[in-house]
Parts: sequence; structure tokens; C-alpha cells
Amino acid sequence: MVGGQAEGAAPLVLGAPVANPQTFATAIRIGNPASWASAVAARDESEGLIDSVTDAEIAAAQRDLAAVEGIFCEPASAASLAVLRKAVKDGAVARGSRVVCVLTGNGLKDLPAVSDGLPPPQSVTGTPASIAAAIGL
Repeated sequence: MVGGQAEGAAPLVLGAPVANPQTFATAIRIGNPASWASAVAARDESEGLIDSVTDAEIAAAQRDLAAVEGIFCEPASAASLAVLRKAVKDGAVARGSRVVCVLTGNGLKDLPAVSDGLPPPQSVTGTPASIAAAIGL
């Protein structure tokens, strides 16, 4: 089992609570998790790992899930893909392994985390022609 935390909020990776956790992934902005012992036990029993990734790595995974897979998840969920990518790059997970990344939250759960730099939503009428025009078809 592979677990992941944001670099600015990674008490399990650091081995000590984080007094002021920082990450745009609000659902994992936790400096002293209540399930600390359970998470460490799951890692140890599965001979897995818990690692951290940067906010930039989380954002890239979130963008790629949307662009490649059509999945709009919230940043904390995208952290699972970011950690997997890092684990494969570091050799902790063999390239070509069959894996499951758990994405528990829809991107609508945390819109402020993804709204920076995006244009405001565009209103269109509900006709096929207006929708096609809005998306450039």
C-alpha cells in the first residue's frame, strides 16, 4: 500500500506533527492526523510506503486526470496519482504494475483550489448549436 501526503503537510513522512500545514489540497492539509497509528500500521503490514509530493505535482496529476481520463477530482484525490508517479520514478513501484488510485472527491468539492487562472464560467443557452459554439466546434 502506498500512501501520500502533500509536502507542506506531511507529518507521517517527517515523523512528527506539522504545526502549520500548508497545501492547496485542503482535504489533506492535516498536521497531526487522528489515524496516524493506523496509517503507519497499514504501511508496515503491506510493506508499502508513505511519501510526499509537492503542490505542483498534485496540480499536474489533477490536470492530467481531467485531460487524459476525463476525471475532475479534487486535489487531495489527485495526490494519489502524484505519489504513484513518484513511486514509479523512484523504483518503489515497478513500471507496468497494476495499481488502483483512490479518488474520493469530485473536483466540485474544492473549486477555489482549481479556479486560479481560469476564466469565469461562460453562460450558454441549452441548444446544441450554442454549446458547440462555446466549446469551439
